[in-house]
Amino acid sequence: MEPAKLIEGYKFGDHTTCDVRVCFKLIDEQPEWFSCHSPVLSQSSKYFSDRLGQIDICSNSCIEIECPRVEYDHYVKVLKLMYLPGESIIDSFDSVKSAVGVLRASNSLGCELITKSCIEYIEAASWDESEEEEILEVARCLGSEAASLLARLQAPSADAVKNVFISAIRFATCMETPFHPFLDDLKTSAQEQIDFMIHEDDDTALITMDEDVRSVVGEGLTKLLCALRTGLDRLATEFDQSPDQAEQRVLCSLADIDWIANFLTKIEMMHNFVSAWSEISAHVLSVIQDKKYSSGLWAVRAKLIEVTGKALDAVGYGSVVLPTPSRVHFLKTWLPYIQMTKLLLDGKTKDEASLLMDSDLCQNIESAIVSMVLALPSDDQADILEEWMKKAEQFRYPDLTEAFEVWCYRSKTAKRRLVGGLNGAGNPTVSF
Repeated sequence: MEPAKLIEGYKFGDHTTCDVRVCFKLIDEQPEWFSCHSPVLSQSSKYFSDRLGQIDICSNSCIEIECPRVEYDHYVKVLKLMYLPGESIIDSFDSVKSAVGVLRASNSLGCELITKSCIEYIEAASWDESEEEEILEVARCLGSEAASLLARLQAPSADAVKNVFISAIRFATCMETPFHPFLDDLKTSAQEQIDFMIHEDDDTALITMDEDVRSVVGEGLTKLLCALRTGLDRLATEFDQSPDQAEQRVLCSLADIDWIANFLTKIEMMHNFVSAWSEISAHVLSVIQDKKYSSGLWAVRAKLIEVTGKALDAVGYGSVVLPTPSRVHFLKTWLPYIQMTKLLLDGKTKDEASLLMDSDLCQNIESAIVSMVLALPSDDQADILEEWMKKAEQFRYPDLTEAFEVWCYRSKTAKRRLVGGLNGAGNPTVSF
């Protein structure tokens, strides 16, 4: 039925001119009858048009409709809306919840003009999560008329997700130049939403394997590490002016690096982080261990161990493969720092307890270091273990006892096992 211009001259509820009464019947409740006009009902509603075509219209004509109690007010409002000009219907809605209820009722009664107005209002309004579920349920009953509603609910295209993802990465890694302080909230939001988008989402996982996306992620990592280097280069001057602010700026930079390290783990790009962190490590430690900061920067010192722990974990458990010289260098660079810093942090007062390293973090780092040591050639293991035992009385962390015991066992049995195995295979004896 094509919607037509409503007939003028009729007023809802005018019993002096009505020729039909409508009742939305409720169980166990006294029915309420509404005075209506057959021309208005027939023109506005296919349901009423069909019903009125089956009866002889007279002053006592009545139509009863079964109605759920929760929908009663919506059905009554549909009756009233039939008397409004088409352009005024949208203005009668004051909430999405009300419009959705009217939409259900108008669709049930076949009121095309009212249904269209409801859809236009809902499509243009903002929804909360509970309303969205209700809208989706109603949309399933509307067919092609619900296309504009479903356009907002349906999953975006892969290209759209990719473009938003790239933009989010750029904000999350401060790649916009200049990056104003007022954008910090947007940066934080971008980081949170990136984490949310890739969490157990196969479709987004495909996006993160896209070469364009991974290229931008690599650029973002470089940007954050450059920002840290710049911050460290300025630290001396800023520390003299305001030690707390100087430390906070470096902490913010490390927090961003910590975030991207977690992100890179999830998208299998941790090798980029480990390689880049290894390259910048010497510079970072040369600044932080300067005598100028011997009594400060404790929060930065602790955060550095946390960030480095990500790299140690990746290498120690094989998700990132580095050549032996690189692994030895990384261990010898960070092990002394970790030992000294942990000792000093453990000696802080109760008022500074927030600086203490988390026990789970300490255990994870210790386990990763043990795994790294055990994966080195025996002579490199010996160098590290020798140095560790010399300082064991002073530094009780990390505990490399397990690595030491394994090294002793391997050293004791190495010649016998290797020579025996080679001879058994018919090869000449190996001289050690």
